[in-house]
Amino acid sequence: MGHAEAALSDYDPIARLYDPWSTSVIEDISFYVEEALASAGPVVELGVGTGRIAIPTALAGIHVIGVDSSAGMLSVCEERAREAGVAERLELRLGDLRRPPVDELVPLVTCPFRAYLHLPTDEERLEALRSARSLLRPGGRLIFDVFAPSRDDIEETHARWIEREPGIDERADWDLERQTLTLSVRGEAGESTMTLSWLEPQRWQALLAEAHFDVVACYGWFDRRPFGGGEDTVWIARRA
Repeated sequence: MGHAEAALSDYDPIARLYDPWSTSVIEDISFYVEEALASAGPVVELGVGTGRIAIPTALAGIHVIGVDSSAGMLSVCEERAREAGVAERLELRLGDLRRPPVDELVPLVTCPFRAYLHLPTDEERLEALRSARSLLRPGGRLIFDVFAPSRDDIEETHARWIEREPGIDERADWDLERQTLTLSVRGEAGESTMTLSWLEPQRWQALLAEAHFDVVACYGWFDRRPFGGGEDTVWIARRA
């Protein structure tokens, strides 16, 4: 995979910290596994990270092509896949959300855990959405989740270090004018800072239309409740 030749990602310094940092994030796993099973696979997962979703998907019997820009995260994912006995069903590739190194056509592309928020401009978002569309078979689907913060969330967390998990601190610096979140994390296994950019749901819908997707559903959470306002949106879009 050429991991050693990769450009440094914001996630590389926290590759060994990521799993304990995100250990409580489980609400989306069964949703993405169910969608993968419904597609019958194979599935391309963009932003596969350490395999938090990809490994349960592979355990369910679905072949996953996982793409991530962090060589460190992919190395951890490789280890976890071997430990879980699913290395043969999880193919990992180093690459960018905007230009994933995938030639195969698949019935499902996913981008879980808000990974599209790493794209700062509409130009880059469109490039990523169009690239995802190019990987889909006719009628194939793209599924991803994103968020736009509430005022309460901003007021409760802005510019404060908060212990997210034992021994792991997280800080959120919000910029309402630019609609960016500068997120910092630190622990014994590493530390890093990254910037996320959010959009309102109406803008995501417009971008999907511009990228030639038809929106099948927009949920407000992973229990498939219809979106009726709130921070989170889960999008299911079909290649038009």
